[in-house]
Amino acid sequence: MLRITVGHGNEDYTSIQEAVNAIPYEFSAEIEVHEGVYREKLFSDKKDLTIRGIGDVKIIWADGAREILDRGIKRGTFRSYTAFFSGEHLHLENLEIVNEAGEGDVVGQGIALYLDVSDSHLQNLRIIGHQDTLFLAPLPDEEREKGGFYGPRYLLPRKRCRSIILDSYIEGTVDFIFGGGDALFENCEIKSIGKGYVTAPSGKKDWTGFVFVSCVFTSESSVDAESVYLMRPWRSTGKSLFHSCHIGKHIAGDGFSPWKGLEREEDECTFLLSDCHFEKKVEISEKHIMKAGDAELAVSFFDA
Repeated sequence: MLRITVGHGNEDYTSIQEAVNAIPYEFSAEIEVHEGVYREKLFSDKKDLTIRGIGDVKIIWADGAREILDRGIKRGTFRSYTAFFSGEHLHLENLEIVNEAGEGDVVGQGIALYLDVSDSHLQNLRIIGHQDTLFLAPLPDEEREKGGFYGPRYLLPRKRCRSIILDSYIEGTVDFIFGGGDALFENCEIKSIGKGYVTAPSGKKDWTGFVFVSCVFTSESSVDAESVYLMRPWRSTGKSLFHSCHIGKHIAGDGFSPWKGLEREEDECTFLLSDCHFEKKVEISEKHIMKAGDAELAVSFFDA
């Protein structure tokens, strides 16, 4: 395995992108990033990569979807990322990844972390943005707006991706965990910093979707009670499951909202709750109550 160091002292490289560029695709590699702020837009396509932060490591960029680029074309959601990863295996640990473009109402979507990796394992990460903070590929098969998917990999066949995200912190406002990938979130804090929607899943009907286990859903003190929903489906087959989670007063109703204008798709998607504690009294719709064993079955997919 290749081992490379990055830092502002006597390390091998001074930027993470330089270190990534030095790795041949087929090689397994570990990049050790020493404490510091790295203002760079990171693109990585490596077969088997580990990036581990030592101390307080921040990766920061500030691209927003509404920025006008060449030929008068908007940057768009999927070119707004701070860090993009593809490949077969990825391990990220002890990193803060930030898109500091600003509020979605002003700059549009701003992805902090874009994962298009067959198998990802993330631990002790802070993933920070506003609208569309964390994208879990693949994209849906078809776009609703012409050119809406423009960006890395949008012309390629969609592949199923699996992510395990442990002991991490994710914040945002609108649809800030979204996409078609299968993802397990365990012991994470999911923080809303404005009104909106936490998840916008779009995975296929026979896939697992987003699974949250023992997570805490919190909000900034300025966020109004019942102004946030746990899920609205980005596509009709999207799935989000919540098991043994603590859910704050900022969450409206039992947490589900249909996509405006596509209310007819409500019965096709999957939104399930099991053994969750709501800080306010809530009546959970019977169709949103997870059956015994469903949570264990969903989690078992990530153990394979």
